[in-house]
Parts: sequence; structure tokens; C-alpha cells
Amino acid sequence: MRLRALAGLALAAVVAAAGCSAEPERDNNQRPDVPDRSTPAADATVGIEPELARFYTQELEWSDCGEGFQCSTATVPVDYADPGGDTLELALLRSPATGEDRLGSLLVNPGGPGASGVEYAQLAGSVVTGQVRERYDIVGFDPRGVAGSTPIDCVDDAELDDYLAADPTPDDEAEIADMEESIQELAAGCAARSGELVPHVGTADVARDLDVLRAALGDEKLNYLGKSYGTFIGALYADQFPDRVGRLVLDGAIDPTLSGDDLGLGQARGFERALSAFLTWCFDQDNCALGSSEDEARDTLAGLLRQADAEPLVTDDENRPLTEALAFYGIILPLYLTADEGYEPLNEALDLALTEDDGTLLLTFADLYLERNSDGTYNGNANEVISIVNCMDHPESATAAEAQAGLAAFTDVSQVFGPFLAWGGLGCSALADGLAEAGDGPTDDPTATPTGEPEPHPPVTAPGADPILVVGTTGDPATPYEWAQSLADQLSSGVLLSYDSTVHTAYLAGSDCIDAAVDAYLLAGTVPDEGTSCAA
Repeated sequence: MRLRALAGLALAAVVAAAGCSAEPERDNNQRPDVPDRSTPAADATVGIEPELARFYTQELEWSDCGEGFQCSTATVPVDYADPGGDTLELALLRSPATGEDRLGSLLVNPGGPGASGVEYAQLAGSVVTGQVRERYDIVGFDPRGVAGSTPIDCVDDAELDDYLAADPTPDDEAEIADMEESIQELAAGCAARSGELVPHVGTADVARDLDVLRAALGDEKLNYLGKSYGTFIGALYADQFPDRVGRLVLDGAIDPTLSGDDLGLGQARGFERALSAFLTWCFDQDNCALGSSEDEARDTLAGLLRQADAEPLVTDDENRPLTEALAFYGIILPLYLTADEGYEPLNEALDLALTEDDGTLLLTFADLYLERNSDGTYNGNANEVISIVNCMDHPESATAAEAQAGLAAFTDVSQVFGPFLAWGGLGCSALADGLAEAGDGPTDDPTATPTGEPEPHPPVTAPGADPILVVGTTGDPATPYEWAQSLADQLSSGVLLSYDSTVHTAYLAGSDCIDAAVDAYLLAGTVPDEGTSCAA
């Protein structure tokens, strides 16, 4: 399956490396007069189907949930084509504006698919600047199927361990069959435990939920900060509701027109660039674990993955050796970070693995990436959600023969990362087969042709929308810069802001230039000049 892209990974890794616990930043100066009820926007039902009016006009009841935060739930239909049918509750958390001159609500999403916006809003002090917090209520929501919003559940934690550690690069027919069986078992579990919701967790439905939340919060237009996968939600929202676009920041953008294979190839290129940046740093050290040349380093790293495939490395947990898949996750997590944050830990982990056949530190990084706790539990359900949502959004599939035929293209892009990403199409094919056998699946997929063959998503134009700020980092490993360029070009009112860095997403990533430009947009609606770029 495709890699997730979570803006919070960097924070988690740095906090863990420092040996500290992650405590949300609190503010003891919250406004004392925040109402405990949200009144729907005056134009909540304009242009809305009558059957949906009850969702748009609902009044949100807020309650104190500690540390100055307020919590609520919003009701949305499971299926927007059947608004009189089943409903689900979306979990919300609000960090009230700290000043009196309030601009409205700023909805936030950290990425994923599968990340909790509620947990993200709890870190409001690390999500937006103090100036933005003064003027906006920061509102996080768990997308449908995620965490507190009727979460998709497919397998237990022990089964999820096995699924995530399974061989990601099958070498023969038997291993291909094992991969297909593993994914089909996940699908069967999803269908058995969450089957009614599974066909309705795609991003287009999440974008429709976002408009219900906008109206219920009392805002005439949507103000939104989406990072990584969260930009996909924001882009589809803008295209569906261009006249309701307020101030949208899409940071670390995804190009909605790309196929699943194109996304995989793009991420392979992105992580290859990130690896090049790491190697440039590493070769300047006295103890670079991968050697002293580009070719040697890549051969060594690819060899380490092959070694873990043939015989997993020992770790400090005798029940959890470092498999190829876990080694891969452990390698990529530090590449999300800045050089100061991620490079030395990655070099140390690679040295331990290469010189002592010890995968302990790489396993620690993999667990951070996968949000696995030391007791074997997982934070949330992102590892299940990502498989389902990616395949709902990009339902194209591949046979084993087709995946093998495309392997060379992925390997040409990156001998280290390409082979892992090449099998994504097979994953969606096996997932669809598993859901079909269980009687569930994307039966109302809007991207399917009459023959059932999926078509690429059309360009996202959002005609007539207010200016939309798209932020791209030139060396972003997970959401390559070209995706931000493409999205900004597609949007009729898109404005591109560039950051010359290798970190994943740019806002509040250490650049005063980026932060000032984003704040000027959120606070005054002022967009940067065309071609604006900020140095690292």
C-alpha cells in the first residue's frame, strides 16, 4: 500500500528521541465567554439538497473536555446519496480563540489518511502561530472511519503486527500468493467489522462532511489548514464548493489527478531525493554507515533490505525481528525530518544494523512511523484506514503480472524505495477481491466508467473560488514539490508558495518567511507574490 504522509511524524520522532512525553501545549488564557453551542451559518441551506438540510442546520453542543478544550460531535449521513439512511457521528475538538477579535473557525487536518484531527487540534500551539490562535477557534475533526468518528476496525493488534511486517516485495509465485492472502484477510476483517461504512470513507465524502461542519460551526465560508493528505481533502472541497472557499492553506500538496501508480512513483522519487540529501550529509561525517560514495551507499542500503527479507534482523524483542517491511519504515521516518533532527539518528540506526546485525533502533523508528506502542497496541486505526481510503480514492488495480511488469519502472526511479512501492496496485486488487467476497465494496464509485474501469480524477479547478494558498517544499520526501506545482496550476485561484528545504510540509517547520506568508493569508487574506520562495 502507498505510504502515509503525516505532518505529526516529525514531532513524534523528535519528542521520542529526546526521551520526553508528548504533552499538548496548553493555553491558560482562553476566552471566558466562549458559547457552548454553535449556531449554524445564516445561509446554511442555500444550494443544498432539501434532504441534507437537517445536517447543515444542526446545532453543535460543546462541552468542556479539559485543559481549555471543548468537545462535540456532528451528525452526517453515511451515504450522501441516501441522506435519509444511516448516519454517523464525527468527533470534534475546539481550541477557542484566545483574543476577542475572532475571525471564525479554522478547521485543521494533519494528513494520513487516518490521522486524528482531534489529537492535532490538541497541539494547537504547534499547529498554528499565536497570532492565528488569537483570531480563530482551532477546530480538529476525525474524518469518517478514523479514531473517534465511527472508526473502521479490521483486525486485532497482533494480526496488524503480522500484516505490517509481511513481505512487501514478493520474489516468486508463492510469496505473491501470501501477499494477496494477507490483504484479502484484512479486507475480510474490514467487511465483517465495518462493512457498511467501508464504501463511504473516500475523500470525496470527507470533503462533503467538511461543508456540513462549516455550516454547523456558523461560518459562511470554510477556513482550513490541511497538511499532506489533508490537502487532498481541501482540494476536493474547493472543487465541490468553490463559492464557499474562504482561506484554504494546502501544505505539502497532493495532485488529485494522479493514479495510484503515479503517486507511488512520485513518492519513490521524493524519498530518493531525501536519501540523496542524507547521503550528502553522511559523506561529510567521519562515520557514515553507508560508505563514501553514492553507488556504494545505495547498494549497501538495498542490500540491507534484501538481508532483512531473507533473514530478519534480531532486535531487543525476540518476538519481533526486523523484517524488510519494518526496516523500510524505520529508514524512511528520519527522512521526513530536517537534517538536524533525523540524520544522525538514521546513521546510528544503520550502523547498528550493518555492523552488528541489530535492528533494534530501526524497529523503534518503524514503530514511531506506524504509531505502535511498546505494549503492542496502536494509537488509532490509521494503518487500517490508509489501505481502505487509498483504494477507494484510487480504485485502479493490477494483477500480479502487471505489478511485476511495472517493477522495473519503480526500480529505475529508486533501487531502494521503488520495489516496495511497486506492488501498491496489487494491494488494491487484492483488497477489492476480499471485499467483494465478503459482499462489500465501492459499488457507487463516482470515478468508474460504465465498464467498471476507473478513470483518472479530472483536474481540480474550483472556478470562482477566493485565492487558495498551496505550499510546496522543494525536497519534500512524501509529497513531492511537483505535486504542489500541479495543484496550484489546476486551481483557478491557486497561489504557490515554495520552501527550499527537505522537510515534509512547511508551515511551522522552522521558516519565519513561510510562517509570515501563511499568517498574512489567514489573518488578512493577503497572498504572496507569484513565484515567492523561502530559503531554508
